[in-house]
Amino acid sequence: MIRMILVYGLIAGLLVGIPMSLITATAHIGGIWGMVVGYLIMLVALSMVFIAIKRRRDLDQGGVIRFWPALGLGLGISFVASVLYVAAWEATTAAIHLDFGTVYANSVIAQQKAAGVTGAALQQVIDQMEQFKVQYANPLYRLPMTFIEIFPVGVLVSLISAALLRNSRFMPARRA
Repeated sequence: MIRMILVYGLIAGLLVGIPMSLITATAHIGGIWGMVVGYLIMLVALSMVFIAIKRRRDLDQGGVIRFWPALGLGLGISFVASVLYVAAWEATTAAIHLDFGTVYANSVIAQQKAAGVTGAALQQVIDQMEQFKVQYANPLYRLPMTFIEIFPVGVLVSLISAALLRNSRFMPARRA
């Protein structure tokens, strides 16, 4: 099972890491569309969880898998994919010299100004964003923050996949 976790986790990590790196380095899709594209890429990559659980059920266990082992397999794959996602983000931001903390902070401040926020309320946002830039520069803050962008999606995909595939009548194996 460890081999399956590593193989499918690596595939999922590459499926999420490579497009994310390319988009970050070239397209600079931002705002709501950046989030939509990012989470769609995560869902496509994490479909490897479903494929791995189904393969384990159909080929390795004779068409039957219990919920907890299926969930464990999915969480393992999600963990490996999430670690690779974090590594891809760190490598990309280092390679293109992206100061994401500053870019994000400036974006939030600009949005607040465009919304008409002024005075003390604007100063409070500016202070919060300055604090964010300092925090984001610290890898002990940045790495877990990046990890939790994708891992909860993996947990959700793992839960749904394990719940569906524990039923041997759901997408049964084809017999030759």
